[in-house]
Amino acid sequence: MSGDSRTPCLVGVAQHTVRRQPGPEPLDLWELVAREAAADAVAGGAGGASALLAALGSIQIVYTESWQYDDPAARLAERLGASPRHRVYSKVGGTAPQMLLGEAAAMIAGGELDAALVAGAEALATRRTLRRAGERVAWSHPADPKPPYGWERPPHPAELAHELFLPVHTYAIMETARRAAAGESDERERAGRGLMLAPMTEVAAANPHAWDRRARTPGELVTPSASNRFVGWPYTRNTVAVMEVDQAAAAVLVSDGFADRLGIPRGRRLYLRGWAYAEDTWEVAARPEVGSSPAMAAAARAAFDRAGAGLDDMSALDLYSCFAVALRAACAATGLDPLDGRGLTVTGGLPYAGGPASDYVLHSTAAMAARLRAEPGHGLVTGVGMHLTKHTYAVWSTEPGGVRGDAAPVHTAEPVPIAASYEGPATVAGYTVAHGRDGAAERGVLIADLPGGGRAHAHVRHPDLIAEAEARELVGTGVRLVPDGPVNVATW
Repeated sequence: MSGDSRTPCLVGVAQHTVRRQPGPEPLDLWELVAREAAADAVAGGAGGASALLAALGSIQIVYTESWQYDDPAARLAERLGASPRHRVYSKVGGTAPQMLLGEAAAMIAGGELDAALVAGAEALATRRTLRRAGERVAWSHPADPKPPYGWERPPHPAELAHELFLPVHTYAIMETARRAAAGESDERERAGRGLMLAPMTEVAAANPHAWDRRARTPGELVTPSASNRFVGWPYTRNTVAVMEVDQAAAAVLVSDGFADRLGIPRGRRLYLRGWAYAEDTWEVAARPEVGSSPAMAAAARAAFDRAGAGLDDMSALDLYSCFAVALRAACAATGLDPLDGRGLTVTGGLPYAGGPASDYVLHSTAAMAARLRAEPGHGLVTGVGMHLTKHTYAVWSTEPGGVRGDAAPVHTAEPVPIAASYEGPATVAGYTVAHGRDGAAERGVLIADLPGGGRAHAHVRHPDLIAEAEARELVGTGVRLVPDGPVNVATW
């Protein structure tokens, strides 16, 4: 390629995990990984990291749950000695990193800039440590007034009324719906979950950046115990994403021509050959099929088509693993065996490597870059946002080519209507049992199909019915819903 090529390439990555508590604030972590990513980019080249940082035309930051700054991208730019005209702070969601990476690649390809930085960090473990010590976080440059939470779209009023907004409950509902549709028993689902996730703990054990580096057996992951309580039945604590971590990651993208001028060896460049974005419904109750994801399948097809490569061409994979149903839906969408010998992750996944809120895909992309530099070829990195709503599929490669793609959704779902209040017969479509921090079952939460079409939410309050929900398959069961204020209550 000529020195003025506009082909975007990923040239520098960094990951950082803070184990000392309390640790630094997110702004410090952004600066740290930005400098490390720039140093990684110029390793072996003739250019310097400071020159690369000064040349940044774009700084994009993934939304952080830990602290809201007055102007995150500007504060980081000031720290780095950069003056980017393009500055972005994302909304909430696990697809945000790939959306930012895709935007940076498009701007480079369009000749708008030569270099871009995408960074993200969470310090939620530090916040927890300080809170337990009775201290309040007092970090730099607070937003005043504090901005609204970074939803792209807030929860549906019926979800809020039924306290169905925590992913540990929404994903569990989708899991029970998927399990029932597949004809699996609770025991078979649980055993399969352990078999699928245990190899990921081994990857995490070998990953120096992983939050939890303990290799575990399938039984240790799925068997309930005092240290492995149910959180949203049937999920146990050891099989769901851990968000309270102190972790940061960053990626630097440049044009091929600028990489040539910096003297960055071609073997250190990674290309975004094809990526795609798709959406299922925003509300779990509105999903046409509660336990599956047509949007995932559409995103996978589009990403592979754009890359000019298929699943069999991937030498490494990292599927977004916040909850088991997300992994299973991704495997179904791509025709992948959950026990595929390539493994489902290059980091260890969100339950073990760490799930730093919206930031994980930066970590998986950084880990994929390291893998492909060592073993040239193609790698698939996926992202999931909100309640299995938003999906990104990205094929990275040591070989340039493909069509790359953009953020225009290749699939959007037609939602099923939701009835906020309903009295009468219904049929369970998916459910979970919420458990408290003491491990005790607190309430059942279900989504029900209504006779005339549409769906409604409901709580299960009677202790005997809650126990029965965990003892047998409830999906397909006829129930009766009766409103109690804004909440529908189910009995059978």
